[in-house]
Amino acid sequence: MKIKEVIVVEGLHDKIAIERAVEADCLISGGSAVSESFLKQVERAQRERGVIIFTDPDYPGERIRKIVAKRVPGCKHAFLPKEEAMENGDIGIENASPESIRRALEAVRTEWAGAEEQFSWLEIQQLGLTGLPNSAELRDQLGRILGIGHGNAKTFWKKLNMLGITRAEWEAAWNQVETAHSNTGKN
Repeated sequence: MKIKEVIVVEGLHDKIAIERAVEADCLISGGSAVSESFLKQVERAQRERGVIIFTDPDYPGERIRKIVAKRVPGCKHAFLPKEEAMENGDIGIENASPESIRRALEAVRTEWAGAEEQFSWLEIQQLGLTGLPNSAELRDQLGRILGIGHGNAKTFWKKLNMLGITRAEWEAAWNQVETAHSNTGKN
């Protein structure tokens, strides 16, 4: 599988894992201290070939994703579920199997700059995606199904709208979560 876009990753080990899975060029952020020169490289890559942001499914990875996406609009996003990026308590793309990496890159989502809001904050609250003991678990399950990763309630809401999740996709994911909960006896 050959990837046209340049993939933004956090470190050298992430780059090596990507290269084991697909044929691609990567830009390495070097961790959470995202430099101005790195952001200029990402801007150039976006103009020339497009960019896929593929950071670790943890707080530092999401922080880097936000910084890059804010500075370089129109990036594509790839997400890995935490459990597919975990090894001996360490979370990172470098721990993922080549199959997991390929699956995440096949399910890439494109930012919709200025997209019309499909989901309201009130709806997020009414669905129990914030403020309840199981809200984080529910967001994680939905994020995994929708391929948009994890996040706190506001981040999750913004991703739904920014990444163009459709009502049909949402309803299918919600039904899948409800079915899983009814089968396990969770409410």
